Amino acid sequence: MAIVKMKRLRLIALKKDRDALLDRMQHAGCVEVREPEEYLNDESYAALLHRENSGVAEARSSLTELQHALDVLQQYAPQKGGLFAPRASMGEQELLSEASRKAALDKAAKINGYARAIGQLNARETRVRADRLALQPWTACDIPLENKGTKFVDVLLGTVPGTADLNSLEGALDSAGGAEVKLLSEDRELKYLEVLVHKDCRQEALDALRGFGFAFAQLKDLSGTVSDNIRSLDQELREIESQRNSQISAVQSMGGVKNELKTGLDRINQVLASESAKERLLTGGSIVFLDGWASVPEIPALESELAKFDCAYELTEPEESEYSEVPVELRSGKLVRTLNMVTDMYSLPAYGSVDPNPLMAPFFIFFYGFMMADMGYGILMMLASWIIMKKAKPNGPTMRHMIPLLGLCGISTFIMGALTGGFFGDFIPQLMGIITGNDPQIYSLPSLFDPLNDALSVLVGSLAIGLVQIFTGMIVSMHKQIKRGETMAALCNEGAWFAVFILAGVAAVTGMVKPCVIAILVLLVLTQGYGKEGIVGKIMGIFGSLYNNITGYFSDIMSYSRLMALMLAGAVVAQVFNQLGAITGNVILFVIIAAVGNALNFALNLLGCFVHDMRLQCLEFFGRFYEDGGKPFRPLNINTQYVDIVKK
Repeated sequence: MAIVKMKRLRLIALKKDRDALLDRMQHAGCVEVREPEEYLNDESYAALLHRENSGVAEARSSLTELQHALDVLQQYAPQKGGLFAPRASMGEQELLSEASRKAALDKAAKINGYARAIGQLNARETRVRADRLALQPWTACDIPLENKGTKFVDVLLGTVPGTADLNSLEGALDSAGGAEVKLLSEDRELKYLEVLVHKDCRQEALDALRGFGFAFAQLKDLSGTVSDNIRSLDQELREIESQRNSQISAVQSMGGVKNELKTGLDRINQVLASESAKERLLTGGSIVFLDGWASVPEIPALESELAKFDCAYELTEPEESEYSEVPVELRSGKLVRTLNMVTDMYSLPAYGSVDPNPLMAPFFIFFYGFMMADMGYGILMMLASWIIMKKAKPNGPTMRHMIPLLGLCGISTFIMGALTGGFFGDFIPQLMGIITGNDPQIYSLPSLFDPLNDALSVLVGSLAIGLVQIFTGMIVSMHKQIKRGETMAALCNEGAWFAVFILAGVAAVTGMVKPCVIAILVLLVLTQGYGKEGIVGKIMGIFGSLYNNITGYFSDIMSYSRLMALMLAGAVVAQVFNQLGAITGNVILFVIIAAVGNALNFALNLLGCFVHDMRLQCLEFFGRFYEDGGKPFRPLNINTQYVDIVKK
């Protein structure tokens, strides 16, 4: 099976059965509920139906509450989890337990309450520290702050810029009637002053001070000395610290509920999925109307569930004009489904077109192994894939395909490494050379060919397997055109160029160059003007087709030379590091240097081979037949992140 067939589902049920009906659909996991805009925009429907109410906002609020609680626990009560920590397993009914969901939300609310208290204490501490920082420069002032002076003398506390000359300032005050200036402290920007001035001369003194940029101190309505206020603030900071530690301890005491909160997230996500589907229903009072898509393989199970309700429904095949709206789901065997990751990264195929995964799988896996081509690297890839799948059991949309694909590419890499005699480059020959003192070459592993000494053969092989993939794409393209009734177009386009390649091959093998060239020219003249109007149009079509196809096929085939380039690059880098280690003549140093170098080479090739493999598939292969633009099938189902559902 490739692209799963879909049917349009239209259903009318009693409103009292709405929640139970959606629960059974979620259990079946094969129905995607459509947005009802088509009906809301139709006056005849809009007069009778309107959107159903839902609890989407409440569910999203609960998700936010749980996620925030988890973030708080991660901050104040982090737990070290193993790299491959197994997920909990539970039944569907246990996952959907309303009591467990409410218990998780209660605990999340409690944790978030502690977090809010901590936040309030932090904000309060910030304000207190700011107040203390503002008082610090005035510490030398031993006059109570509520004391603004005596019967005859005013006390002025203020600042002047750090560049102000105090001698000039004192001279100006003397001219204004006299005042005593005391420098309390200073920093880079300001000088902090205490000025004693006679009340009769206050205005003249203020005028003189303003000439030097004097500004009154902003010390609020404080009483007592500055030192007294600082001591009071320090005591408040200690109380804040004590209260905050108490709240943090309360959070840490709840560190054990982290897994329960994660399971709560999965529980709420199921509620959100159901409520989102409910939001896409239409109601007319006592009934609800559902419009959606159902996957054909699960329709018998769906009909069995629907039979439990008083409802009316119809399942219809989509019209070809509806294909752009039909969601796409890909289903294939274990070998092929791993390539879903590649297809998802590119774009899903359009409904009614060809699933590229079965066609791409052998090429992608073989190309990767061809470029990597090392038994040691292949073993590492297979081990990593096996360990991760066995221990972590990834279930994400990408990882559950990427890790098995890594293992398959590891098998291909190991086989190609066996053919080229590579095991971490020439690690074994170099190691044996150091131990025995003999020429490392005599310990070389048996191989079918050596990429460094047979580079031309590797290049020819790369172009040959590239040509095979291009031919495959051409065959698929011809099949699609013939299926649509465009047989002549298929024969005059890909069919003609198939014949050109065959004739070119015959000429190369038999030496009959002249008759083959004549046959090619006649064939192209007869076919490349197909579909063009008039003599001029056909002539222009012939020349245009010749230019586009010759340059296109040549550049596409040459793109596969990157297979050789990556194989040679990996082999050379591995050998260089091995030889650098062998220069030391010490086994331990050799192993260390070779291990570091091969680790870097492995990491670089792991990514580089994937990128270039993707490029060959997406550009050279997909461009010949692939119709993209498919929308992913998103059924109402049980979808979890932190727990595994045990099917009964």
